[in-house]
Amino acid sequence: MTDFNEVIGHFSDLRNCLTQGEYLHLGFQPNSSPLKERWRNNGLSADFMADYVTTFFPKSAEDPNSETRQIEIKSAVSFIANELLENAMKYSDPSLKKAISISLILEETRIVIIESNAAKTVQARHYRDFVQKLEQSDPMQMYLEQLEAKALDDSSSGLGFLTMVNDYDAKLAWQFQSSEEQGIITVSTEVSLPI
Repeated sequence: MTDFNEVIGHFSDLRNCLTQGEYLHLGFQPNSSPLKERWRNNGLSADFMADYVTTFFPKSAEDPNSETRQIEIKSAVSFIANELLENAMKYSDPSLKKAISISLILEETRIVIIESNAAKTVQARHYRDFVQKLEQSDPMQMYLEQLEAKALDDSSSGLGFLTMVNDYDAKLAWQFQSSEEQGIITVSTEVSLPI
């Protein structure tokens, strides 16, 4: 088997910088509880991350826009984190017994959220094909196409990623890395949200 190492988009891989600045890092075992319970935990975790980041954007009586800004940031972080966690739980292979991680990194001009999970090579290649298509397409046109496709067969749609780009002006990037264990790929998704 050949190595499967590829980066799509501008992947800054800030996970190695988690020793300075403001950040939050969470880890989950995909096989630790039934899927229904994990969905609930995803929402709670995403809301926790959103609440955490809003403490850095306090409301101010002197700035009437501060409350709106805080609400917008909270909503964006909650949506993005939830989508990333749902995708990770859905597409991770629990038999691999590899943790899912999600990190929120606060920079001066952006919030970066990076999620990583393990997948089998076949699944990772299928996902890579989708993100390559996303990178080469007009996001709004692809959003409309994916809505139509989802209405017809209810398969995986990618609507979450397209919503991130279209509604939140997020920049997406992906990294695929072969593991030391044959047939296992670490898939990392990075979402950069301007602030």
